[in-house]
Order: sequence, then C-alpha cells, then structure tokens
Amino acid sequence: MSRNTSRRARTEARAQSFRCLNCGLDVPMTAPGTSHRNHCPNCLWSRHLDDTPGDRAADCGARMEPLAISVKGDGEWVLVHRCVHCGVLHANRTAGDDNALPLTRLAVRPLAQTPFPLERLGAL
Repeated sequence: MSRNTSRRARTEARAQSFRCLNCGLDVPMTAPGTSHRNHCPNCLWSRHLDDTPGDRAADCGARMEPLAISVKGDGEWVLVHRCVHCGVLHANRTAGDDNALPLTRLAVRPLAQTPFPLERLGAL
C-alpha cells in the first residue's frame, strides 16, 4: 500500500468518526437508531457540530454537556445537551449502543437532586 493510499484511508476513517472531547473515545458518526450521531455512547458528552441535526455546519466545535433526559410522546429518550462555550441547547436522539448507566443517572437526577426539600412534602 502506498503512502498516499494509507493517508487517504486514515482521512476517510476520520470523516466517519470523531474523537470524544470528554473521554477520548473514537465515536462512529452513525449508530443504531440514528444516522448522524454527535454524542459519545460511553460518556454521553457531545460536540457542538450541528446547527440543525446532521448538517455539521456549527462553527463552535466545543464540548456539550449532557444535562437531562427528555421523553418524546412515543417513549423515545432524547438527550439534552448544553454547549460549554456558547451555551446553546440541543436535543439529540439516544442511540441503541448508548451506555445505560449514564443514561439512567441523567434520568433519575431530578429525583436525587430535587429543587426543594423533600421533607416538606410530608407537611402537605
């Protein structure tokens, strides 16, 4: 294999994946359940790549923290991310190979960290 052929193969592989800015995992751009992934299946952090899903037009490129889980009417889970640089919020579909532990942690966070003292519920 020539030097140019191996360089082209590496460039094509990079175009089909990205490196997670949080945990360093090489993440494929496609995944079970979605055709334009932009979050890591391991730690769920994202990268601000899109203005609209799949367009790869965002200039920012910063890390996006997973904040919460939202559930669509059909029961599908959606990750809510906030960009640590510009503050934009995005909703991203979960994928079939996403790590269940951090997904569950996000889903139960409102119960574990309530915005009000739970002991006051007994007085109602």
